[in-house]
Amino acid sequence: MALPGRAAQVSESWIRRRFAEAVADDGPSGDADVTLTLSGTPASVLVPLVRREHGLTVLLTQRTAHLADHAGQVAFPGGRAEESDTGPEATALREAEEEVGIRSDQVEILGRLSRYRTGSGFLVTPVVGIVTPPLNLRLDDFEVADVFEPPLSFLMDPANHQYETAELRGEQRQFYSMPWEGYYIWGATAGMLVGLYRFLMAESG
Repeated sequence: MALPGRAAQVSESWIRRRFAEAVADDGPSGDADVTLTLSGTPASVLVPLVRREHGLTVLLTQRTAHLADHAGQVAFPGGRAEESDTGPEATALREAEEEVGIRSDQVEILGRLSRYRTGSGFLVTPVVGIVTPPLNLRLDDFEVADVFEPPLSFLMDPANHQYETAELRGEQRQFYSMPWEGYYIWGATAGMLVGLYRFLMAESG
């Protein structure tokens, strides 16, 4: 299958095709899952691709400043798995409804990306879904300070994928970042977005 002329112009039909191919190939829904042998607290996030008149956007949250994990950072809706969850999709949908009020009946799950281990010890499964408005968001004031929707075209343009080095908690760390209109998307969230880009742009077998 031929790749789109520009990575930034990824359509909903293209995304659907890529996930359908991954299922047909009976392989992981994303890049080769190299994290299978890693330990960590199981967690899931919803990667919400929101249908808008001008194209798909990605709904992201700004976490509140007082949280123990990733305070103040930009994140996908999501969190740790609970015993009652039937799988990563159930965790992602439950957390999205609790944090921002996205109802599960508004989400069409397309598939998973490769799991991502965070520096704080979580082993995160990104679950990608198409979200149909109206959203009627209800924010969990304890966890979510703000929500915003950068265009998917911006996030899938490799020209906007910055690779940085900084000292964090006394250690030199390297990470991706994607600054957008005053928001600083970085770390695990940016890393998972890069994972989505690599999956969508990969040549099918």
